[in-house]
Amino acid sequence: MKKEEIKELSTADLQERLEQMQKEYVQLKATHAVSPIDSPAKITADRKMIARVQTELRQRQLNNK
Repeated sequence: MKKEEIKELSTADLQERLEQMQKEYVQLKATHAVSPIDSPAKITADRKMIARVQTELRQRQLNNK
């Protein structure tokens, strides 16, 4: 998901996606702790994507005040 795609989504959609991404991230980290996954770079990419979505949500929150 690119920045433009994130900005096009509604706030409710972003919150749903954020919850889903966080669950997948926790599951991925647990899986990697037990046995190494094929691409550990996916953990970093997922963490950065979560941060991007959180940043967009925070910007929207501040703009609405």
